[in-house]
Amino acid sequence: MGLQAFLARRVITPEGIRPAAILVEGERIQAVVPPDQVSNRYTIHDFGEAAILPGLVDSHVHINDPGRAEWEGFETATRAAAAGGYTLLVDMPLNSHPATTSVAALQAKRAAAQGRCRVDWAAWGGVVHDNQNDIEALAAAGVPGFKCFLIHPGIDDFTMVNEQQLRLALPHVARTGLPLLVHAELPGPIDRATEALATADWSRYSTYLQSRPDEAELTAIRLMLSLCREFGFRLHIVHLSTSEALPELSAARAEGLPVSVETCAHYLHLAADTIPNGATLYKCAPPVRSRENCEKLWQGLRDRTIDSVVTDHSPCPPTMKRLTEGNFRTAWGGIASLSVALPLMWTEASNRGFTLLDLAEWMSAGPARLAGCETRKGRIAPGYDADFVVFDPDREFIVTEDKLHYRHPVSPYLGETLRGVVKATYLRGSPVFAEGEFPGKPAGREYTAKPTH
Repeated sequence: MGLQAFLARRVITPEGIRPAAILVEGERIQAVVPPDQVSNRYTIHDFGEAAILPGLVDSHVHINDPGRAEWEGFETATRAAAAGGYTLLVDMPLNSHPATTSVAALQAKRAAAQGRCRVDWAAWGGVVHDNQNDIEALAAAGVPGFKCFLIHPGIDDFTMVNEQQLRLALPHVARTGLPLLVHAELPGPIDRATEALATADWSRYSTYLQSRPDEAELTAIRLMLSLCREFGFRLHIVHLSTSEALPELSAARAEGLPVSVETCAHYLHLAADTIPNGATLYKCAPPVRSRENCEKLWQGLRDRTIDSVVTDHSPCPPTMKRLTEGNFRTAWGGIASLSVALPLMWTEASNRGFTLLDLAEWMSAGPARLAGCETRKGRIAPGYDADFVVFDPDREFIVTEDKLHYRHPVSPYLGETLRGVVKATYLRGSPVFAEGEFPGKPAGREYTAKPTH
């Protein structure tokens, strides 16, 4: 690749947005300099009025490979990621078969990924009811952290954990120093609400919303904060949907607890009030809540109680969405959005006075910190991988199937007009997406927290 210079009027660096040239030697960023300081030794790529952001990092993706590649798979997930400006995905441990709850299962995932990824990837380990003795071995094998569910995850081969089981696992998690990512909903409030809705009309979104009350998230988060205080492990709350938890999370941070929080693009873009009945493409767990709740989540980003924005890209075959019967009770919960999350976020953020600097923090630097790769990924700065996305923040487009690029092109966003177009994505200095095409062979690598050899 030699010496390359990437120029634009708006380069998003940790110090701010400015006209700059990113000087790249091989796979790494050498320097970020004023555009007039590029020598003629460099091959120049001038993107003019476009913006160059650090490659996005998505720390919450369900690739479902090996074992359920008919749901997604490494080829299609990483292709969609490249089209969306992502250069690193961290795969959740459930939905693949085997689930990533042992070193043997991690090795099976590595074999499945070999030569098939268009962007870099890593894999979270799982914490389930009986794998306490696998936790430290998974850390030694290179996972960047762990994921657990406090409620049935929809897949029988990845078990939820209760407080007693957590107490057995947490000393091991704490010893690794790695984060525990928690799906924070407790079954009690959901079981009670669902029972009360036994005869309700499950084609109505309002029925589904009532079945997953804020209380389920609140009580789960309170439990995890209490355990965090007791065991001293790094706690990360995934896909926060209820704004009611923000004051307690903010207080926990002020107290000095090692807790971080993410939310998802769908909770910041959609609102329960506008979801049509029978429209099961909008089903996710926890659920999309009210417009007022959505605005409070934006306030959580503004005051930095929420650290990052991820996709929770959770695809499935369209039949599992029960599109014909429109039943929110039996439909699979998950929204796939890898290709459109950046424009979704920019459409909403730009309307609220946020800048591309904010997006880079939420969608690059924040998830990179969580995944333990913040010295190599998530910033445009010397020494970092030459990962970036060329983005036209001023252009609009309509979401159509051909722009989705993942395995099953279904989406609640089809037909929407969004602001911001991904023009190109570069992984370690090489284009992996450019103007609708995917040049070159898959060159994505696993990013491991520790060497695996």
